[in-house]
Amino acid sequence: MIKHHAVILIEGSIFKKYKITKRKIKISNVELLPPVEPTKVICAGLNYKDHAKELNMPIPDEPIIFIKPPTSIIGHNQKIIYPEGVKRLDYEAELAVIIKKQAKNIDKKDAKNYILGYTCLNDVTARDLQTKDVQWARAKSFDTFCPIGPYIVIGINPDNLFIKLYLNGKLKQSSTTANLIFKIDELISFISNVMTLKPGDIIATGTPPGVGPMNTSDKVEVKIEKIGTLANTVASI
Repeated sequence: MIKHHAVILIEGSIFKKYKITKRKIKISNVELLPPVEPTKVICAGLNYKDHAKELNMPIPDEPIIFIKPPTSIIGHNQKIIYPEGVKRLDYEAELAVIIKKQAKNIDKKDAKNYILGYTCLNDVTARDLQTKDVQWARAKSFDTFCPIGPYIVIGINPDNLFIKLYLNGKLKQSSTTANLIFKIDELISFISNVMTLKPGDIIATGTPPGVGPMNTSDKVEVKIEKIGTLANTVASI
């Protein structure tokens, strides 16, 4: 756990039982790795009202979901690799939900019992390939295309958090999770009725308006109220 610019070590598993030790390390002396190792990352597409309006698209009747592989995950301050042959690489700031325990066929009224916490996520997308392909797997799945972090925050209300994205210090995306079309409890219920969710699995809840391209050497930051900032730079292979 992280408190007052220091990392406090724990013993045990965050998904089962653990205890907080008295050992502390300055946060400047550690590398923040991805906070979980999921079996899958499930993403919701077109899930902000203002994003749908921006694209002049109708509100979907049910969640649009797709999957990113665990091999796409990187952590805070790690590099997003711009793949050879990709002509446009986009950022997408998202609130991510971390699943606490196995979930199958969950009613939305019980969904909160399956949430460990929340973090920031960047759903990096090869936009030209997404437009070209019938489905989105290739465009969403390159290695490094799922930055997540910097850490998991627990005990917050996710229903009205400011979410912003900065590219080289300039604000590009700005909204609030109050604009989610399908709320977190609805997403957990819907997804768990399709597939079994495992401890550590990630649900990315969609991106607000303002998505756009990144280039090599750009710095991209996802900032979410009460959570923190996920920062990454773009590099060539």
